[in-house]
Amino acid sequence: MTSVIDTLREHLLDALNPAPAETRRLFHGRGRCWPGLEQITVDWLQGVVLVSLFREPPEGQLPALEQMLLALAAGPQWPGQAILIQHRYLPDSPGHWLLGTPSEHWLIDEDGLRYKLDLGLKQNTGLFLDMRHGRRWVREQAAGKRVLNLFAYTCGFSVAAIAGGAEQVVNLDMAKAALSRGRENHRLNEHELARVSFLGHELFKSWGKVRKGGPYDLIIIDPPTFQGGSFVLTHDYSKILRRLPELLTEQGVVLACVNDPAIGPEFLIDGMAADAPELHFVERLSNPPEFPDNDPAGGLKALVFARGV
Repeated sequence: MTSVIDTLREHLLDALNPAPAETRRLFHGRGRCWPGLEQITVDWLQGVVLVSLFREPPEGQLPALEQMLLALAAGPQWPGQAILIQHRYLPDSPGHWLLGTPSEHWLIDEDGLRYKLDLGLKQNTGLFLDMRHGRRWVREQAAGKRVLNLFAYTCGFSVAAIAGGAEQVVNLDMAKAALSRGRENHRLNEHELARVSFLGHELFKSWGKVRKGGPYDLIIIDPPTFQGGSFVLTHDYSKILRRLPELLTEQGVVLACVNDPAIGPEFLIDGMAADAPELHFVERLSNPPEFPDNDPAGGLKALVFARGV
């Protein structure tokens, strides 16, 4: 047990020397590269160190982890203000502040853009850090385009698209509170909200509203693996793929995503070939280097498909 905590300590010492200038993952145990640490991740939120536990630690490990973190924070090179430990394996994913003043909300930067996060309140903070390259890609592609952002959550892709010069972005998500946070994120970046629409609807009951804003030059699909009563990835993704031809322009592009380690990229590649053969596979975006995975097919899958030549 001690050697496992020592391994994590060495990773954190290295990752925080110096601390990243922007928000980054410091340790990604879920990539299964370090035995015994598969259920731990650590994020740098520009002053707050967020430690997420995805399974109840073995007996004695949590006190050892807390002792190590406090010793780290007592060192002369410690750059942080607070440490939050979140128990993702428990209902409502409660968090407890090991160090520092509790703060429910926190502002962070990514690629020069600002986002507001929730700390210790919900299962997720409001921004998935492994999608950094995806947001950067959208920003690079967005100039002058009409963009549809499905399962928009807190509108990270939308913020990136408007920053990249998108003409219009339509965000759809059934969680209206998440879309309200999306508005806040746009305001934090002083974006023109007249170019952004927010549809708080369930997708499969709202195709008419979605079509009304089209056709789109770029469609982003980043669904949860499971959303009770409304979406099961393995069953419902094909329903979206079949609709793409009627939503896209003649030269339209799609960024389709899956973040389930048990589902490889062929799920999307084969599904697109079957349900929307007009679109061809272009590339799989690389994941940020701080998200190593012992299985090349594991981790986040962000795949680009294009219509036309």
